Amino acid sequence: MTIPFKNIPANLRIPLFFAEVDNSQANSAQANQRALIIGQITAAGAATPNVPVISQGIGDALTQGGPGSMLALMTAAYRAADPFGEVWYLPLADDPTATAATGSISVTSVPIANGTIYLYIAYCAGGSPNLPARITIPVTTTQTAQQIATAIAAAINAAPNLPVSAVVDAVTTTKVDITALNKGLAGNDIDIRLNYLGASGGETSPQGLQLTIAAMAGGAVNPSALPTALANLGSQAFDFIVCPYTDATSLGDLASLLSDTTGRWSWESQIYGHAFTATRGTLGTQQTFGSGLNNQHTTVLGFNDSPTPNWLIAADLAATSAVSLRADPAVPLQTLALTSMAAPPLQSRFEQTDQNTLLYTGISTFTVTDAGAVLLQNVITTYQKNAFGEPDNSYLEVETMFTLMAVLRDMAIMVTSKFARMKLAADGTRFAAGSAIVTPNIIRGALIAEYQHLEFDLGWVQDSQAFAQNLIVQQNTQNPNRVDVLWPGTLINQLRTLALLAQFRL
Repeated sequence: MTIPFKNIPANLRIPLFFAEVDNSQANSAQANQRALIIGQITAAGAATPNVPVISQGIGDALTQGGPGSMLALMTAAYRAADPFGEVWYLPLADDPTATAATGSISVTSVPIANGTIYLYIAYCAGGSPNLPARITIPVTTTQTAQQIATAIAAAINAAPNLPVSAVVDAVTTTKVDITALNKGLAGNDIDIRLNYLGASGGETSPQGLQLTIAAMAGGAVNPSALPTALANLGSQAFDFIVCPYTDATSLGDLASLLSDTTGRWSWESQIYGHAFTATRGTLGTQQTFGSGLNNQHTTVLGFNDSPTPNWLIAADLAATSAVSLRADPAVPLQTLALTSMAAPPLQSRFEQTDQNTLLYTGISTFTVTDAGAVLLQNVITTYQKNAFGEPDNSYLEVETMFTLMAVLRDMAIMVTSKFARMKLAADGTRFAAGSAIVTPNIIRGALIAEYQHLEFDLGWVQDSQAFAQNLIVQQNTQNPNRVDVLWPGTLINQLRTLALLAQFRL
């Protein structure tokens, strides 16, 4: 047997003991699956726009993004669900041509009984001290409309972690003007409402008090520098990308980043990754939006009437998914609870038939428990049709994409560890055991053994017998230094539905 030394020379005459280390049979590492939060910063943020930087905690997010910035709040929502994963920021400045969303609260009549205003702005559930919470404002019968407006504005500005500022309108003096801290379309999704918990939750407006809310609107133009910022990611891998935007341009930029042909999923790059976002709208709006998408590397969670902004829900979704997918990419995400998303009111939730419709238009769904917890129902990609426009469910489930990612990385680790410096011989060539020589059949055996490991130890694939029968490993007929492989693996499935016919007897 020939021992395949890489470094110790054969002509060594110096006596006694020499050792070299070979790790080719010991590598069982897995990739560090990072998350990337794309978010806008304010003028108070210290981050350099368009330059990725690693997160060093919630305090760091406030420093880098600025208090109340999209970046800081998205980081807080992400960390509430995934406190341990490696997170990076991709900070963006407001576009120079952007406008800020605005809304208002008008006091149209004063109370005839003392009480409390329960105000919710960009509200997040879960009780995180780093996310927007309920604002309570006591009012009395002695206050004028102007005084109540002043108290509301002061309470908004005093509340921590809000993505807005407030000022009493100088003309009416009874209206509170509210402006998003970050400019752009994302500000339009900042929700303003009263008494979210309702009378059953002990929240009602004081008798006689009338407040009129104008929803946030008018925000325009998302950062046009997104392509530049994405290009600055270089070859750094980010498996969980939090996208705060749902406009066609921004989603197109991410699709280009993750493209199978020229992007991170291409044969040249093999970096991979997946983008998570969320969108607000009625069933019809969701259907229209989802029907315009068709990308296996993007997931969109659809919702209607939640107090939580879509960009914070996107962060919550990505983080919740990341914790599970890192542990095992093939375990279904269904029933996982979102940490920060506040549930829509009962009348605004999608019915089961609506949910099934959404799942046929590229929109992921959730359910709500009696206690108000939001649970993931089915997290899918937006891929719906093949290149010929025909229905295609091959990339439907997000677990499929992450299992593929894990399997391909596992094989890359195995091949680069065991066969990094090998001579290639045709099948049937005789050589001493231990020689630094491989044949297609040797590679074939290694691939079968690795597949059995993926099946038995990790549970990512199935039917290793069929795999071995259909696996093709052959020396390329044009390039004798190349081995071509047809890898006919069958990924593991997820238990989605158990249908039972209760055929009872009397």
